[in-house]
Amino acid sequence: MNNEQIKNVLSEFSLFRNLSDDEIYKIVDISISREWNKGSHVFLQDEPLENVYFIYEGKIKIYKTDLNGKEQIVSILKKGDMFPHVGFFRKGNYPAFSEVLEDAILVVVPISQFEKVLIENPELCIKVFKVLGEKIVDLQERLESQILNNTYQQIIKLLIRLGREHGKELDNGRILLKAEFTNRDLANMIGTTRETVSRTLTRLKKEQLIETDASNDLIFDPYLLDEELFL
Repeated sequence: MNNEQIKNVLSEFSLFRNLSDDEIYKIVDISISREWNKGSHVFLQDEPLENVYFIYEGKIKIYKTDLNGKEQIVSILKKGDMFPHVGFFRKGNYPAFSEVLEDAILVVVPISQFEKVLIENPELCIKVFKVLGEKIVDLQERLESQILNNTYQQIIKLLIRLGREHGKELDNGRILLKAEFTNRDLANMIGTTRETVSRTLTRLKKEQLIETDASNDLIFDPYLLDEELFL
């Protein structure tokens, strides 16, 4: 991408949407675009923290591993998302792995230079803090879910969240969540087993709270699932 194309890409992000041309070109001037192939990694856990990334195309999985190599999925990111959120005003290493699930085009911004632009542009800095605040609230809710809810409730909350972030709303208000997340993926997102997820999905189908189509996509009413949490 040339600078004009990078400007057009960054302008689509809510973080930069209301910036003047002069302000956004300060970001463009320190940015480059790169392509990653499916299966590759943008960065590895514990590598030096150097860049922040903006997704123009593709899908990225952020995950961590424990000492035994067990995977814990932190988030699945798509076009319009930025990562890592911990990158600003922090020294150290990347706290997780970032695997490319679909061929991706990312705009890469060096953190050290981005921080200087933020300091020079207080309005942009405030926007970044708002984005970070939203991420903190999301992580708090997920932590509370793990502490306060049983596994059945955690899986329901996970389906609702994935439906909101990755699903498609149908004409009847139900959500279609494509079968891009395996039962193992779902298990790794909340720290349970694949077998537990499979049993829970079977139970939800029997209770007619979810159904699957010919492509094995999940279809559900998020409001009915939400009500199930309080029964």
